[in-house]
Amino acid sequence: MTADLQSASVAAGGGDTRLGQLIITVFGLYARGEHNWLSVASVVRLMAELGAEGQAVRSAVSRLKRRGVLRSERHANAAGYSLAEPTLEVLAEGDVRIFERARAVQDDGWLVVVFSVPESEREKRHALRTSLTRLGFGTAAPGVWVAPGNLAGETRRTLERRGLSPYVDLFTGDHFAFGDLRAKVRVWWDLDELTALYADFLRRYAPVRDRTSAGGTTAPEAFRTYIPMLTQWRRLPYRDPGLPLALLPPGWNGVTAGEMFHELDAALGVPAREHALAVIHGAGQRHRRQ
Repeated sequence: MTADLQSASVAAGGGDTRLGQLIITVFGLYARGEHNWLSVASVVRLMAELGAEGQAVRSAVSRLKRRGVLRSERHANAAGYSLAEPTLEVLAEGDVRIFERARAVQDDGWLVVVFSVPESEREKRHALRTSLTRLGFGTAAPGVWVAPGNLAGETRRTLERRGLSPYVDLFTGDHFAFGDLRAKVRVWWDLDELTALYADFLRRYAPVRDRTSAGGTTAPEAFRTYIPMLTQWRRLPYRDPGLPLALLPPGWNGVTAGEMFHELDAALGVPAREHALAVIHGAGQRHRRQ
């Protein structure tokens, strides 16, 4: 799940943006393995376990449909939703960044984006800046954006998918001169804000990690913990450009947070899925009996 979907969930959630984000997390995790479809009844039941009221869930799902994130479909006379094709593409790329992403090393060099947008298409300029920010780019100078070189492929695909490639030139290379690169990195990116986001994640989920390590977590408890945890985490790999460790502050908490996320994912992901699928299949069986 990616930052592209993060923006869609903000619109989908109305006054409660978190609800739209949680729904996207549930669809991203479980719909794809269920022939890309979840019944409305199963989504309502799953979200009820996270404390969401049925009518609020239905309204948020409808807004996601209007945004083009979901499509309404009926299977065996049951109302439900599937992920739209563009959403599936975004999710596939997001899986890599969230679950498998490799941190850049200095030998990867840098990716530099330069763009020019006519004044008559200023909305494209906003879309470009938004896309680059969500990809993890920093601003080296007005109209010059920079990211670790290992983001080149993802950046190209994202800009092409969003119809922004005609306005952009991409360059790769090394920082040759001048000044201290570690100091420049702190100017190009707001590392203090990112450090605070990681600190919040660690503060919230370190006790969960400790309880999980002690054992005894049931599948329903794993689900109720895993969905909000992943929902909070999934935006961080898009705020964090994955800079080489040599350019980051010593003992940077982003590394610790990443390690803790993978521990929680390994411990909670499977039992959470088992519980979610039991609810999904149970809801479908009840509907067929009716």
